[in-house]
Amino acid sequence: MKFLSAATLALLWSTTALAGSANDPDARAAATEKAMTPAERTVITHGIMAMPMMGIKVPADAVFGAGYIPGIARLNVPALKESDASLGVAYVGGLRGKDGATALPSGMAIASTWNPELVQAGGAMIAGEAAAKGFNVLLAGGSNLIRDPRGGRTFEYLSEDPLLTGTLSGAAITGIQSAHVISTAKHFALNDHETGRHYVDVKISDAAARESDLLAFEIALERGKPGSIMCAYEQVGGHYACDNDYLLNKVLKGDWAYKGFVMSDWGAVPSLTTALNGLDQQSGASLDPAVFFDKPLADAAASDPKYAARLTDMNRRILRSIYAVGVDTNPPVVHPIDFTANGKVAEAVADEGIVLLRNQNGALPLAASAKKIVVVGSYANVGVLSGGGSSQVQGPGGAAVSVPLGLEGPFADVFGQTYQRSSPVKAIQAAAPGAGVVYRDGHYIADAVTAAKDADAVIVFAHQWMTEGQDVPDLNLPDGQNELIAALAAANPHTVVVLENGGPVVMPWLDKTAAVLEAWYPGLRGGQAIASILFGQTNPSGRLPVTFPASIDQLPRPELPGLATAEPEFSSMGAAHQPLSVDYDIEGSDVGYRWFARKGETPLFPFGFGLSYTTFEQGALKVTGGSSVKASFTVKNTGARDGADVAQVYLVNAAGKATQRLVGFQKLSLKAGESRTATVAVDPRLLADWNGKGWTVKGGTYKFALGTSATDLGAPVSVNLAAQTLKP
Repeated sequence: MKFLSAATLALLWSTTALAGSANDPDARAAATEKAMTPAERTVITHGIMAMPMMGIKVPADAVFGAGYIPGIARLNVPALKESDASLGVAYVGGLRGKDGATALPSGMAIASTWNPELVQAGGAMIAGEAAAKGFNVLLAGGSNLIRDPRGGRTFEYLSEDPLLTGTLSGAAITGIQSAHVISTAKHFALNDHETGRHYVDVKISDAAARESDLLAFEIALERGKPGSIMCAYEQVGGHYACDNDYLLNKVLKGDWAYKGFVMSDWGAVPSLTTALNGLDQQSGASLDPAVFFDKPLADAAASDPKYAARLTDMNRRILRSIYAVGVDTNPPVVHPIDFTANGKVAEAVADEGIVLLRNQNGALPLAASAKKIVVVGSYANVGVLSGGGSSQVQGPGGAAVSVPLGLEGPFADVFGQTYQRSSPVKAIQAAAPGAGVVYRDGHYIADAVTAAKDADAVIVFAHQWMTEGQDVPDLNLPDGQNELIAALAAANPHTVVVLENGGPVVMPWLDKTAAVLEAWYPGLRGGQAIASILFGQTNPSGRLPVTFPASIDQLPRPELPGLATAEPEFSSMGAAHQPLSVDYDIEGSDVGYRWFARKGETPLFPFGFGLSYTTFEQGALKVTGGSSVKASFTVKNTGARDGADVAQVYLVNAAGKATQRLVGFQKLSLKAGESRTATVAVDPRLLADWNGKGWTVKGGTYKFALGTSATDLGAPVSVNLAAQTLKP
């Protein structure tokens, strides 16, 4: 497979879209549904977890993975073969053998690129691998906001901002479905908390939800048009997300007129009434109390017109997505994967997703002429860390290192602390062939310090592991790593810290270091990407998609809800638990950087922040009003190196009310000395308030500012806007 440019990929995607427009998926779905026999009407409404465990019998035509929905051969309806997840084809404990897949960097790294075209290419790549393994549904398209940086799935999600999250998630969905693989946007909605996730109850007003988490999904759905939405585990307003009339019927299918189908998360269906409240497909039904969407649904439909109408709608929605994405006419064909070509995509994402947070006195890039380089910690001699849970991806051959966690049961292998086979030490040796590269594991601080004292450079790799199913208790690096970094920095002023973490961390040692590189979980070729930036072969262009607090005291909920009482791992739905409620109305729609602006708090690192090896100058911002607001600006590379800048436009005052909200952004790659002008359109919903029935833009003066982060903004520019009301 040849590595394709973004322009070529865009052409292919547009051609695919035009070809698909010749079909009418709604008409085809209606015709197929009408032809169904009574026995066929509940075939595609439920499925199994396609793993040989817990007494599950996996059909011969299934592929070991997340799920399997049988097809209807008589009507040429294909079986749906489902794989996790957003970062690549999940490894599922090696059940398919050590076939492996290309692991993209984590969601945090993906979002740090601020590059929709690259994110779209990544989505197309992982979907192509899914199809090459026989899958036609990818449980991918994470669109939840980062309300609390301690959330266990922070590494899977994209950002704390609805525009950035919605734009990038929509791009990923578009890329996935370009390979005729159904994308599943998830976890709908407000799934920002993992501890006690099966019974936590989220409290939030309609307006706050619409202006934050729901807006992120709305933008993603508009841009990507996913065939499926996956509802979440938690309760919202006292009702489970998969049994939630407000979320599924009123918002998703009503106000947004979503035409696809809603699938449940695995083990998230409490009863048959979920069908009336908007759920279309029961996934992994063996994890639920009963298979509600088989005989119980058929019996209810035979006697109750409400269930009969719903069953018709459920089938049509599922069929429509099959036809709209082209799953039936473009079935997956199992074939070898070109991991070399696909690795280039993963490495390109890592290159743009790594964020340079600190660079004192030009400590980076490192000189290839260095004689002694000491590398410390985090198994950097063999690999790079990845996040745990259902999104766990491993390359061919499995993990480089797997740290046992002492778990038992069928999911023990899935929720492990593992490292991808991409050695930073080997990549550093290749980048500096004349240097003596010494590795120390960092288990003994004195040993590492002794090795580091006379080094030309010390590169300490620090890790923070996150996993689905539980949150982290605080924002400190675990395992005594803060003390290790402080000791190394005291012993050698040329100490560079490379962070492999799922989300924001505090850095009590920050002022003592020469440089800090935020690498996140960098994926299958993360070691190469890290070395490339350390030695200046790649100019860092990543920008933070989330605020780094200076301490947990700055968060809306300094004490993590449920930390003291909730089980650290999974619990069965419906079991007795101490009530756990999370109040999101504390911050409302002011998530992340907006909360910091509201409270006047100074973060450790702000949303949108990132350094470069070159310098940029942003010109004056120009804003035009009227029925559609547009912002234009010029960016010039004033340094001696080629590089990329992310220009960010913020609303800072709305009709006399001080506020802060990202309303537009553009990543510009510029050669040394080059300047370029860009124009971004401003979505009017970002200027509006939710009024209960739609969006209201108040008439008056609005002020906008251009900057390089949420706290580094230029002079505000004013424009008068007329009042207007927008439909949901």
